[in-house]
Amino acid sequence: QVQVVESGGGLVQAGGSLRLSCTASGLTSDDYDMGWFRQVPGKEREGVSCISRSGGGTYYADSVKGRFTISRDNAKNTVYLQMNSLKPEDTAMYYCAAQKTQIASCWALLTARSRNYWGQGTQVTVSS
Repeated sequence: QVQVVESGGGLVQAGGSLRLSCTASGLTSDDYDMGWFRQVPGKEREGVSCISRSGGGTYYADSVKGRFTISRDNAKNTVYLQMNSLKPEDTAMYYCAAQKTQIASCWALLTARSRNYWGQGTQVTVSS
């Protein structure tokens, strides 16, 4: 059974940093793309970033480019999201997702979401 567990959320002032972690169990990390989404009440879940199974391919939403960095450690079945220069508009519930690799990039994780394994989410709140 695949389980995905996020950690690292919290309250931070604007301009600050947080690092989210996501550990997956019940799967072989080398076979799975992983990524992060976020959602605020009343809005659709937004794809923030993803990373291919090898770590060689990444994607970032325009809103976080240059501020967020995704990385992974397959030996630990863990993906990280380093968030710097946080803004109040980054406030959201952040969800980690894993999907068995379909194509050469992690794009399917962002588009074919019904195939994703999801975590329960970790709240990030950025105060102004």
